[in-house]
Amino acid sequence: MGVAEAFQVRGRIVSAAAELDDGVVTVDGDRIVTVLSLPEWVAANGSSPVPEFAGTVLPGLVDIHNHGGFGHRFDTVDAGEARAAAEFHQGRGSTTVLASVVTGAADDMVAQVAMLRELATDGVLGGIHAEGPFLAAARCGAQDPRYLREPDLELTDRLLDAAGGQLRVMTLAPELPGYGKVAQRLSEHDVVVALGHSDTAYTQFRDALRPRGFGGLVTHLANGMPPLHHRHPGPVAAGLVAAAEGDAIVELIGDGVHVESGFGALVFATAPGRVALITDAMQAAGMPDGDYILGPQAVTVTDGVARIANGSIAGGTSTLLQCLAWAVQACGVPLREAVLASTAIPAAAAGLADVGDLRTGRFADLLVVDDDLRLRRVLRRGQWLS
Repeated sequence: MGVAEAFQVRGRIVSAAAELDDGVVTVDGDRIVTVLSLPEWVAANGSSPVPEFAGTVLPGLVDIHNHGGFGHRFDTVDAGEARAAAEFHQGRGSTTVLASVVTGAADDMVAQVAMLRELATDGVLGGIHAEGPFLAAARCGAQDPRYLREPDLELTDRLLDAAGGQLRVMTLAPELPGYGKVAQRLSEHDVVVALGHSDTAYTQFRDALRPRGFGGLVTHLANGMPPLHHRHPGPVAAGLVAAAEGDAIVELIGDGVHVESGFGALVFATAPGRVALITDAMQAAGMPDGDYILGPQAVTVTDGVARIANGSIAGGTSTLLQCLAWAVQACGVPLREAVLASTAIPAAAAGLADVGDLRTGRFADLLVVDDDLRLRRVLRRGQWLS
């Protein structure tokens, strides 16, 4: 249906603003006009035909950590490839996607960010996430260690200039020399400082997540960090405590590979309302097993699990809707809490406006799913994608 004609979507509505057993979302153009219970809608619309019940209606999902999918990458200078990666995830329910670039040569990262800036300006992307290159070598994971470096303002400024205001999040290791100056510079440009790929102790990581430490987001909690241990609690415990105390939001890769469901249940129970589900998806998301690329690294996918040659997991192969379903079905998280972790919470964590909720004035982004959280339809900016 064209964006010029107002229309309604009726179903069970689950969002931050409203939870209705039977409600109606009215869309006009690319915006939501109203979200009403069915009796309220009938009272306001007189003899108009009642819309057909479509299923469970959720806000469009918001994925703030995503490297690509369906054979396409965001760590590229090919705008067509990056657009195709975004469109794949949009069609699977992630109507807002941050394009994540990984550690690489400085000139390559700057060029990738400059290209992604145009797609973000055009509304294809929600913005850009730089994962590196200011990360700890001991916890580099699938980040190429050849290009890791200590935080420096010169490269930071080059990335900021190339992004033109579209760099939303940057992941740093807080123990590296120069962290404070770079974190402050990023904050001055309204870039969210995320902490990750870190090998530091509890106290330093926790201090960096206080307001004076500039960090407000934890990149894929437990991945790229030392394991949680009762005598060495490290970044995992620090991230959970900071989230529980309201100083941070923690990302959780909900693909059932990066973390086990019991750990997922622990995270949601410890920090309710402060968890952002992410995919950490890479080129192989939605594709068969085989050989792929993540940044400068070769990746092999076997049984849906992506790894580089040394065995480190190299991103995810799931969609965010699949991660939401994992939280509900494997971790026992209530549906609304899992929905918020896939919509309003990540949107807030990355400073994204007009997305992540079903309420008047927001973008008309929503998806319709069945009782098993299988996708039926996706609406983005008032237009049906599927």
